[in-house]
Amino acid sequence: MDAEILVERAGGVATVTFNRPQKKNAITLSVLDQLDAALLELTRDRDVRALVLTGAGGDFSSGADLTDRSGPTEPLPLYSMRRVGEAVLRVHRFLKPTIAAVDGVAVGLGMNLALACDLVIASDRARFCEIFPRRGLAIDGGGSWVLPRLVGLHKAKELAFFGDMVSAADAHAMGLVNAVVPAAELAAVAGQWAARVAAGPTVALTLTKAMLNNAFAVSIDQALEDEARSQHVTFGTADAKEALAAFREKRDPSFSGR
Repeated sequence: MDAEILVERAGGVATVTFNRPQKKNAITLSVLDQLDAALLELTRDRDVRALVLTGAGGDFSSGADLTDRSGPTEPLPLYSMRRVGEAVLRVHRFLKPTIAAVDGVAVGLGMNLALACDLVIASDRARFCEIFPRRGLAIDGGGSWVLPRLVGLHKAKELAFFGDMVSAADAHAMGLVNAVVPAAELAAVAGQWAARVAAGPTVALTLTKAMLNNAFAVSIDQALEDEARSQHVTFGTADAKEALAAFREKRDPSFSGR
């Protein structure tokens, strides 16, 4: 059996690919377990400084595989859904910058795993759908948390109540995705974006990511204190010293991620 999660590393970028193209990359608990394990391993790899999450065969993911006999409907849905939540949290909490490269469909859990990434690039043929109401289900995969933060409460309710399919252009207009590119250019553009963040000051970006993710949960007082503590850390990094040297020498810095 082919691996259902593929991991490739190159130039400081890890690419993690859902690999069930015959099922439009529908997600089983086995897939989530493999995703969780892959992300944990990549978190520990200091050479990995950015991550791209994508799907094989022209689709990102059609969502949870409801035919999976070990899935959330069998036999203990609360236990199974908590396993789903653990995998989703692993994406949200991945320390380094993450980019979802979305082609084809990103539906239900698949859509919300894409939105769990820091940046989302969609092909011009990508389509997004919070399909849950059409399956008689409540929203999951972190959608109840991330959607209001991306598009506002009323728009989030529209997406979650109706379960309509949203084009890449409309997703971009409402703030669900950062950019839309021709399908033939998706992998290249995602790779370029990932290479840019991988070449950045990794410690500083990791701290910035954490603060931005916490922005809606803290006061301005706490945010300023978090910034002060983060800068205290970054001033001691090799990358900050390199940036200062580059400024003095009128050249571009070369960051090591340390």
